[in-house]
Amino acid sequence: MILCFDIGGTAIKTAEAVAPDQVRPTGRIPTPGRDFDAFVGALKGAVAAASVPPEALAFSIAGVVDEEGRATVANIPCLRGRPLVRDLEAALGLPVVLANDADCFAMAEAVGGAGRGHEVVFGVILGTGVGGGIVVRGGLINAHGGFAGEWGHGPVAARVLGDVILPAIPCGCEQVGCLDAVCSARGMERLHLHLNGQAAEAQAIVAAWEAGEPAAGRTIAAWLEVLSGPLAMVTNLLGPGIIAVGGGLSNSAALVAALDAGVRARCLRRFDRPLVVPALCRIEPGLIGAAALGFRAMAGRP
Repeated sequence: MILCFDIGGTAIKTAEAVAPDQVRPTGRIPTPGRDFDAFVGALKGAVAAASVPPEALAFSIAGVVDEEGRATVANIPCLRGRPLVRDLEAALGLPVVLANDADCFAMAEAVGGAGRGHEVVFGVILGTGVGGGIVVRGGLINAHGGFAGEWGHGPVAARVLGDVILPAIPCGCEQVGCLDAVCSARGMERLHLHLNGQAAEAQAIVAAWEAGEPAAGRTIAAWLEVLSGPLAMVTNLLGPGIIAVGGGLSNSAALVAALDAGVRARCLRRFDRPLVVPALCRIEPGLIGAAALGFRAMAGRP
């Protein structure tokens, strides 16, 4: 059995996995974000409470995991700068597999979601941020850590759309023009305010667009224009058989379908079927992806 953890800033979700497709959530515990000893203590409690002693531990965690297993986690200060895999293995006495949440999401879609049967799967997050993960032939391209899949960052967002000039929006990564700043849920809200002089939440903007409201239509048209080109470029680079979309904005099937149409019109290969589709693993993809990675590691595969 592999004990799986989905580490968030507020809570740690746990699950027991006896196979990649047999993952049973077992609960959640508060995240001790500022005290590493307390953090390890919470994990030890979960290990002790498992129905059988686990053979390994698999973690999904927000942030970037580098090649040394060092995680950069903005909302859990006690983990910053630590060689986390090494420290957790020493503290818990079990093998540890660690990947970020976007990679685990992509892995979940590849093994049990929209990406099943495809050689290359790009898992895209469109929610509070814009992120992603890449699975090639059943394994993460980031098998040993890294930042591949972070397509939301880089100064690529268009600022001139016909006669409309969009503002230069700074991103949390300290660049200007990132898709994360313009096309995330918060970015959609910034676009709406700039184009229409109206403040509204992303969910309401999408609902109004679906209902045919003109102001929301302007916002979504701009959002699709800014996002479709870069995603088509990523498609040309990676050659995915499917792009599975998760995050809050993926809850609108109509929005994902419109993005699919925009991307397929712009990418090099002409698809006669949907390419950009809603993710199918809507419940606990972090735990499912962590379990899949754990079993690959136990089998000696990256």
